[in-house]
Amino acid sequence: MTNIPSRSDMDNDKRIWQPGRHLLPAVILSLCAITSCVQKGADANVGEEAQTADPFYALQDSALSRAPECSDTISIRYARGLKVDYMPDGIHVTISNPDPKAAHAPSQEIVIRQASHRFICTTALQLGNFEVLGLEDEIVGINTLRNLFSPRMRQQIEDGSTVRIGREGNFDLETVIACQPDYIFVSASKHGGFEALKDSGIPLIPHHGYKETDPLGQAEWIKLVGLLTGETRRANAVFEEIERQYLALAAKVRKAIDGKDPSGRPTVISGRQMRDGWYVAGGRSYMARLFADAGADYVMKDNEESGGVTLDFETVYSKGIHADFWQIDGSYDGEFTLAALAEEDERYATMKAFKTGRVIFCNLAHTPYRELAGVQPQLLLADFVKAFHPQLLPDYTPQYYMPLRK
Repeated sequence: MTNIPSRSDMDNDKRIWQPGRHLLPAVILSLCAITSCVQKGADANVGEEAQTADPFYALQDSALSRAPECSDTISIRYARGLKVDYMPDGIHVTISNPDPKAAHAPSQEIVIRQASHRFICTTALQLGNFEVLGLEDEIVGINTLRNLFSPRMRQQIEDGSTVRIGREGNFDLETVIACQPDYIFVSASKHGGFEALKDSGIPLIPHHGYKETDPLGQAEWIKLVGLLTGETRRANAVFEEIERQYLALAAKVRKAIDGKDPSGRPTVISGRQMRDGWYVAGGRSYMARLFADAGADYVMKDNEESGGVTLDFETVYSKGIHADFWQIDGSYDGEFTLAALAEEDERYATMKAFKTGRVIFCNLAHTPYRELAGVQPQLLLADFVKAFHPQLLPDYTPQYYMPLRK
């Protein structure tokens, strides 16, 4: 078995992890109470500790402090797009697109023989994979994002330790090369610009985490970062905490609804009209899985798509008009309200979820959803459980999805 030295092994100065040094999302804080709630059989104050000035980046060292006790060997249990093999010549990582439609797409294999500490990220989700591990200082370059929430990343941009490399289709190749990255993370969903990055001679690594349909599978891509940086114990520690909290809450929901008539479960519709039609989460998608684990009946569950899909308005409207809940997201500079939603299309006001005030909305302009939601599935699950079955989490305050006001 090949052991990749971690940053602690390679540097006895500033790269040694110390308690209190790293920022982790409030998921480690708020969902610990969920697990406690399950274990103790009593209502815990879920999210109480997370209600800080910046709940997504609260100081928390409980998971990282357990890293030395964790295995330094990575195994993949949920992510369909990652395969890890320990070989005599290094750690072989096979990366593929987990989208069922990409079954015949070529995979890529990288061989890791030593830890790397200089990366460029070209999507917010890739940043989140580093942020949840407290490894922001490994990022030397980022895409020019519309919104950047991480306090540490903003500080690194300000002090010049991380630079902006431009946008897709207009990357500054000189800046990219000057960063001297070991790897550049790219995304299959982005078009334009990556061909130019190939000309830099810097290895490109496709990050397909957003294509995973299992919420824990998407979060498990943090283990790829752990492998590349030599921080496998850290990645295992954080993922185990994510996994434990998610499974505990899902089990709590199953216990609460077990034996009850499925027709009595709350129903939910997703998305809304965009330019060419109503954009909804497919019935085999990541979001559909979250709805199911949160104890709801998704009205589009018979749809076979594993990602988002655009359908004609009437098709979705006829299925969703009587849904108990309505999940939507989008960027809105001010406070998005039911009135603002109705202004988009007057037919929205005829939907049951609208009339009863059960529209739950994530404002992408106000929350780090694009950065962190993929590695905080337990927070998303908790938000939906709070909406669908509020009696199970009486003291929890939603972090991403909030009920729209009038």
